[in-house]
Amino acid sequence: MKALILAGGIGSRLSEETTHTPKPLVEIGGKPIIWHIMRIYAHAGIKEFIILVGYKGGVFFEKFSDYTEDDWKVTILETGDGTLKSQRIKQAEKLIAGEDFFVAYGDDLSDINPIDVYNEHKSFPERVVTLTAMPLESNYGILEINENNAITQFREKPRIEGYWINGGFFCFSGSIFEYLNNPKLELEDDIFKILAKENRIGAYKHKGFWKSMNTQKEKLEMEELVRTNEAKWIKW
Repeated sequence: MKALILAGGIGSRLSEETTHTPKPLVEIGGKPIIWHIMRIYAHAGIKEFIILVGYKGGVFFEKFSDYTEDDWKVTILETGDGTLKSQRIKQAEKLIAGEDFFVAYGDDLSDINPIDVYNEHKSFPERVVTLTAMPLESNYGILEINENNAITQFREKPRIEGYWINGGFFCFSGSIFEYLNNPKLELEDDIFKILAKENRIGAYKHKGFWKSMNTQKEKLEMEELVRTNEAKWIKW
């Protein structure tokens, strides 16, 4: 199976790093975050990658060979600056040849095993997409207050039970391309909602580590996890 990595966004909230560098090439522990993502897949035995580039895509062609591993097969596909994610994936259709495939965002890290997502996906033949669902975490610390208005506990950014978010790390069936013919429909805002109405999208619930790099603060947090040997996604 192949893994497509969406690597074409601007990363405007990480502008300190992305003025001259595509967001997926921002380094964590001396390696681009996209390299870490690819290592997650390679550790699970998936070593054929299609990188869908857009913003500053030329930098991938110039530099990415410095980071690939010898047993990886990597195709870099220029999909256009500002192209919707749905249409970036659509442009890879001929490289997929109708088979199931993985899709990942270019800025998320997790200790997930992609094969678990694939197995969940294959358990429901009617599904077109299976996404990884992560428990929602509060952005703020939570106070527990008793009936006398006394604070009994401080909980630092707890997970909120019963609520889930899209953590990426998808498995798609080849039939997804039938839904990508309208160039105005975006993946999450439109395509996934259509699939939900048809009961053709599912979730693999993962309660382990997951973190997205959208801001400089989150980048520094990832760096600290690597520095202190607490980066749970690093299993290799």
